[in-house]
Amino acid sequence: MNPANIARATLAAALLMLAAGPLHRFGLIGWQASLGVFVGAALLAGLGAAWCLYQLLRRRGGTITVIAAAAGFAAAAIPIAVVFNASDKPPINDISTDTSNPPAFVSIDAALRGPDASPLEYNPAFAPQQARAYPLVRPLDLPLDAGKAFDVAMAAVDKDWQIILADRAAGRIEAVERSLWWGYRDDIVIRLTATGTGTRVDVRSKSRVGESDLGANARRIAAYLDRVAAEMRKAG
Repeated sequence: MNPANIARATLAAALLMLAAGPLHRFGLIGWQASLGVFVGAALLAGLGAAWCLYQLLRRRGGTITVIAAAAGFAAAAIPIAVVFNASDKPPINDISTDTSNPPAFVSIDAALRGPDASPLEYNPAFAPQQARAYPLVRPLDLPLDAGKAFDVAMAAVDKDWQIILADRAAGRIEAVERSLWWGYRDDIVIRLTATGTGTRVDVRSKSRVGESDLGANARRIAAYLDRVAAEMRKAG
């Protein structure tokens, strides 16, 4: 085999792996197909990189073989890193600060989410898994009345979220966040409830596709509640 041709094929596989996300984001392939392309291309790139390295050890191949070996190993390392980082994450994709009475989606419905999306209903089996994996995901109590708490909650909404509902009277905010590379959409609902000393903020974040969210929803909730706390301090 010509080392240069194998090197070019390895580079092509590495580029195809990188293209898997945009191919889904722009609607050219479905999410299952994009994951298949991602994993398959990474595997081919890794095999090609090993072959290129073998040729280099035999003092065969040129600059393109060196580049292909580096690119192929880098491509193969990405899904390996994903699997490694997911090893301690439970196979759940719906996280809530209140697992006994999770905030319900109202304006974000099945029609908006699409036919391939996971069910909107909360799975109670997720609760003990969430408690073990994300014990710090819990409600935030604000020493503010409902109106001021709503203003703080709105101010803390990420600028990249698409607001679907902002109902001051009901104390409810619903939004969608779309990932930059893959274009996956996750749904968020924020519920404000009056307490004896102020207002409680509950947040639920749910992925539309996939069995595991790799911790993304828990991170999103934690980041949002951190912003809420910061906005409350600014509000005095």
